[in-house]
Amino acid sequence: MHYVAYIGNLTRLAVELVNGDEPSELRREFFRQHHIAEPDVDELEGLLRPLHEAVAAVADAGPIAPVNLLLERFPPAIYVSEHDGEGQHLHFARDGEEPVAWLGRSCAAALAHAICGDPEVTVGRCQADGCTRFYVDDSRNRSRRFCSNTCASRTTVANHRARRKAATIR
Repeated sequence: MHYVAYIGNLTRLAVELVNGDEPSELRREFFRQHHIAEPDVDELEGLLRPLHEAVAAVADAGPIAPVNLLLERFPPAIYVSEHDGEGQHLHFARDGEEPVAWLGRSCAAALAHAICGDPEVTVGRCQADGCTRFYVDDSRNRSRRFCSNTCASRTTVANHRARRKAATIR
């Protein structure tokens, strides 16, 4: 896994957790590769609020305090790994570590890279009315505005109907 991809994938993992999504293949693969047991909802409870605040800070381009608080609570244990045969790259938590600590350390370090302007990782907040989800924007020009096609379509249809209604009122 390329180092930037590692940071981006950990950021995706953080977004998945704060959105409350079902475990993805990415999440299962991270846990498998790093010998981490899948934490249950009760175990994650103490991590989710500070993680949500840190993801929101990255999506909103600051403030940096939530990311620093997450780093303080879950300080990365940085070491060089070459587990995947793709060369050496940094890891932020030890394999086999307690799941919440591993997630906290790994996600905190990735979000720190993102908030500092890593050009390969952009986190956004869905612009659809009523949606509170986040996403990692991996579009070529970093112009994504919605967490899913569903939110994008719903917004497009609502805007179209509003324009039609405004045109008939004139």
